[in-house]
Amino acid sequence: MSTFAKRERLLLADLLETAGPDAPTLCEGWRTRDLAAHVVVRERRPDAAGGALIKPLASRLEKVLEEYAAKPYEELIQLIRTGPPRFSPFQLKQIDEAANTVEFYVHTEDVRRAQPDWTPRELDSVFQDALWSRLERTARLLGRGIPTGLVLRRPDGQTAVAHRGTPVVTVTGEPSELLLFAFGRQSAARVDLDGEQDAIAKLSETKQLGI
Repeated sequence: MSTFAKRERLLLADLLETAGPDAPTLCEGWRTRDLAAHVVVRERRPDAAGGALIKPLASRLEKVLEEYAAKPYEELIQLIRTGPPRFSPFQLKQIDEAANTVEFYVHTEDVRRAQPDWTPRELDSVFQDALWSRLERTARLLGRGIPTGLVLRRPDGQTAVAHRGTPVVTVTGEPSELLLFAFGRQSAARVDLDGEQDAIAKLSETKQLGI
């Protein structure tokens, strides 16, 4: 597995283990047990995981998620920690890096930032650049359904347009924080918003950000 994806995978597993099965997360309606089941199903049950994007498969995904959530919590944590099955495409380093770096980073923060005493992680510049690269490529997908224009801006001035439209809201922050914002974790992201107040309010409350 690649460096970033592996690091975030192990950190997520450790956090889930420490938090226990019934801790809150930033994922609406999910406790840590539900989040752990989601991660395992995504890697190990491709026959059901597509239900996250394909509506006709949604009921099957829900059933499989319930089945995995009913497993012993320690088993779910171990499945996350040890990674995908031997013949899974996620075993390929390039696919693991492309598909799991952001996935595990976001879910790690879903656990961390749902706790009352959380503090921001210190992330090195190489990882921040890697997150920015992924955000640049997916920004328009993440922002496709929102009610305002949206520009994501790094402190150094680099920008990515997530949605064209007016009025425009510019969101400034480190790539890690912009990524969380763009994935629908607006209230937990440490960012600055600039634009018309009505547009900022709409953007802060919308549930249309993310995949």
